[in-house]
Amino acid sequence: MPSQAVKKSAAPQSAVALFARNFFKYPSMLGSVVPSSRFLVNDLMAQVDWDRARVVVEFGPGVGTITREVLKRMRPDAVLLVIELNEDFVQYLSNTIRDSRLRVVHGSAAQVRRILSEYGLAPADYIISSLPYSLLPETLRMEIVAESRHALKAKGSLVVFQYNRTLLPYLKSSFSSVKLNFQPLNILPALIFHCTP
Repeated sequence: MPSQAVKKSAAPQSAVALFARNFFKYPSMLGSVVPSSRFLVNDLMAQVDWDRARVVVEFGPGVGTITREVLKRMRPDAVLLVIELNEDFVQYLSNTIRDSRLRVVHGSAAQVRRILSEYGLAPADYIISSLPYSLLPETLRMEIVAESRHALKAKGSLVVFQYNRTLLPYLKSSFSSVKLNFQPLNILPALIFHCTP
């Protein structure tokens, strides 16, 4: 699907270095020392019905590995809202991806409903999350899952990848359907949760 915007086709080489540097500075903010593999990203993208996706939210975009792939697949009239707590990543994304459909927000995923409202956006069709939930305080973990549930349309989906099953009970308590997939070709092997209200 053609993009409305001018954007760089690939992340600059410095993206991996930036990601690794931030991992060592803020290990609790990142779940891995390297960005997601193309196998994992493709599996995540396969969870989305791109014809239906008008409002997509991404939590923890980092250097934009998933962000760029979402933009490649999104409708011309769709919007991608990315929420990132790390200022280095916010600045990097703002400087390297030029796409009129992208909104880069420095903030917390726990505020997703407020942020959607501030941008005049409808509830999300999809939320894609790369947050390292097992490293977050339990109260924040619960808050983000609950906020995600309420930020979705009735037929929306939360797509999450993790490296362990810590989050599974929280997802099951908020979503009526939680499907689990596994992608071994990643550092580390990853679990993908597809959750619907």
